[in-house]
Amino acid sequence: MKVWIKNAYNKSKYLLKMKNRGLFLLVFASFFGCKELLVPKPKIFLNLNYPEAVYEKLDTEYPFKFDKNKLAIAQSINSSDEGLTLVNLNYSLLNAKVYLTHYSSKDKLSKYISEFEFGMQNHAKVAYEISEQEFENAEAAVFGNYYEITGPVASQSQFYVTDSIHQFLAAALYFEVKPNYDSILPAVRYIQKDMVRMLETLEWKDQLSF
Repeated sequence: MKVWIKNAYNKSKYLLKMKNRGLFLLVFASFFGCKELLVPKPKIFLNLNYPEAVYEKLDTEYPFKFDKNKLAIAQSINSSDEGLTLVNLNYSLLNAKVYLTHYSSKDKLSKYISEFEFGMQNHAKVAYEISEQEFENAEAAVFGNYYEITGPVASQSQFYVTDSIHQFLAAALYFEVKPNYDSILPAVRYIQKDMVRMLETLEWKDQLSF
């Protein structure tokens, strides 16, 4: 059974969770110390039409498999590290990539999760809002968190999952242009749907027993 549990954090709450209050207070003080009245410009969202997503199973030599959009081309990245698999999903039409990092190690799962959360802490410094959803598919032994990040950040969506034994997979969406959240929002939402589909169809090829 697949279960989603949504926990939305705005920027200030996420910073408190990560014990990173100092930067928030500095920005707050600077804002009220400014004498000039700034009138925000209205947001403009591009009305871009992308092909309707058609999914296929990514089932090759990788230690995992899931449904991916046919628009995304999988590219393996060579690595000399044992137990490390690197894969890029290239969305050339959208000028974006989803970077996949997979580790297989019985002793380092907590280390990989901590490193991922440290990266999220850095995003929280500039994000307007971070939406976090817990995901659980007990039948497939897939457990993790999915994040959507709003604001002028380098990555607009990320997730990590583990089998709680030895497998860890992280994914991060990046655009190959200077991030301007308003202008790339249609593409962000398009790829975020694909990332949710990845999570919901993910299976481990080498699944150990609990």
